[in-house]
Amino acid sequence: MRKKLALVAATMLVTGTGVIAALSTSSSASVPSPTTSITVIEHAVSDHVTDIGKPGDSAGDLLTWHNRVYDDTDASVVGRDQGICTRISPKKGSWECVWTTFLADGQITVEGPFYDAADSVVAVTGGTGSYANAAGSMALHCYTGDDGVGRCDFAFTLS
Repeated sequence: MRKKLALVAATMLVTGTGVIAALSTSSSASVPSPTTSITVIEHAVSDHVTDIGKPGDSAGDLLTWHNRVYDDTDASVVGRDQGICTRISPKKGSWECVWTTFLADGQITVEGPFYDAADSVVAVTGGTGSYANAAGSMALHCYTGDDGVGRCDFAFTLS
């Protein structure tokens, strides 16, 4: 009986080791995920700052907006966006923001820093439709267009 138990135990040990090796091999295999790049241009015409707390530019102030977004040639409207930022540091010119970009195939949500005078990169936190379960980043570059209207390039890299 002892020999039979020892044989069963040895068989289970070998089988278990093989299963664990197979699982660890399959989970450690790296399959590159495809990425999608999308660039749109926001025309920042509805931006509004609400003064909260101390008068003037101070921590806690809110920036809200809802604007149209255009294709990467800035020729055709392809969607819109809306969001909110909270002023973090007036001296450093920083805000912390959350917003959604609405496109024909779905929505992309982002979160991260916006700087008064510098570019930033924010995290893609999700999406809907074709962008369901989206992750990745969005490079943000803002400037003034030839017509005097503020613009921001949203360069999404989705995975």
